[in-house]
Amino acid sequence: MIPPKPAARPDRVSLWHYVRLFRQDILSAQPARLYRAWMAEFRTPFFRSYLLNQPDLIAEVLKRRPMDFPKSDRIGAGLRPLLGDSVFLTNGEMWKRQRRIIDPAFEGGRLKETFPAMVAAAQAARARLTERAGKVVEIEAEASHAAADVIFRTLFSIPIEDALASQVFREFRAYQRTQPILNLAAFIPGPRWMPRFFRRDTKSAARRIRALIGQLTDARAAEIAKGTAPDDLATKIMTTRDPETGETFSPSEMVDQVAIFFLAGHETSASALGWALYLMALKPEWQDRLAEEARLGLVECSFAEVAKLRLSRDVFRETLRLYPPVPMMVRETTCPERFRDRDIPTGAQMVLSPWHLHRHERLWENPDAFDPARWQTENGQRCGREAYIPFSAGPRVCTGAGFAMIEGVLLLSLILRDLRVSRVEGRDPVPEAHLTVRARDGIWLRIDPR
Repeated sequence: MIPPKPAARPDRVSLWHYVRLFRQDILSAQPARLYRAWMAEFRTPFFRSYLLNQPDLIAEVLKRRPMDFPKSDRIGAGLRPLLGDSVFLTNGEMWKRQRRIIDPAFEGGRLKETFPAMVAAAQAARARLTERAGKVVEIEAEASHAAADVIFRTLFSIPIEDALASQVFREFRAYQRTQPILNLAAFIPGPRWMPRFFRRDTKSAARRIRALIGQLTDARAAEIAKGTAPDDLATKIMTTRDPETGETFSPSEMVDQVAIFFLAGHETSASALGWALYLMALKPEWQDRLAEEARLGLVECSFAEVAKLRLSRDVFRETLRLYPPVPMMVRETTCPERFRDRDIPTGAQMVLSPWHLHRHERLWENPDAFDPARWQTENGQRCGREAYIPFSAGPRVCTGAGFAMIEGVLLLSLILRDLRVSRVEGRDPVPEAHLTVRARDGIWLRIDPR
């Protein structure tokens, strides 16, 4: 059985029909030809957009000349009420300074130090699911809970059951329900002061989240001043000085960064884990292989053990190929370009779509199939180098990519070592994208003990 994939729209639709489709779901708003095209042009009265699937063009934008293709604010404008000037939205020297401060917290040695907190969150997730054995469970909600718990434990050394952590989690869920993938700013150009016509509940949810995060960061700043702060990610980031300026993040800057850590680290990890568990229910033979690997290899839940779980890693990589949490990334040209014999003007939108690239019919063998074994083949290894960007690529690659891969493999293996997930007939999920690739009506699975 081929995993679910949204139906494509007709090849030609009006601009306003496209806008309506796009706001409802970024995936089904696209035509089927994008799964074969190397490059596709889309024109509006206000700007030109080019989707790139050709690997060397993607490398040009993301790896060879990333500063010539900064992030477009058309998408960022919709997230700014929550994320402010976080590292996810900035460009140029501000972005470089932010990465110089943030990156040391996610280096390999630091990942090993945060691992015990990850294990505690994974064990708590397994315990919650064990309590529901014999029942049908909406697994995306459980994955979201688990991913949020990982973030709170590794960032602030508190479990999600902490009263303030629970408030932040609830408010993020409210924000996700009110925030569409795009607002008017994505289609109509204008300065940053131009009204963006956010929904009232979207703006109020963003204010509440930022106020709660401010309480967390203020409390941590006080602990740092007293010398009583735990040695976790928040402490590391708040005490790291920019090697060029000697500055640390200001309190408001730290709120921006924590907001994107939570949104990116929680939302994307929840999406990936939910789809991975569904794919294991869809392919029970792979589930049994992964469970056996975990039974033999994940005995003490040590960092070294997780690093050796090859099958689980391949399953998780294949999940990220089929269901990349962030389906599209948008960059902007700063000067005229010429790609594939087309003249591209300054200010054009360059769309890099992991969703289409990862399923490209001219790159991948059997692109819509779930096949973790492909990563050991010549085609899979080549495409893994050239056409696989779930965490972006180049200097702007997600700083938490290594963190996410350890987290995903640990959660998936620990859950399936002791529990079995099964499909619920007639309730297969339909993928759609808002902030990330999720299921339209959730992912419903039956949980049983092994």
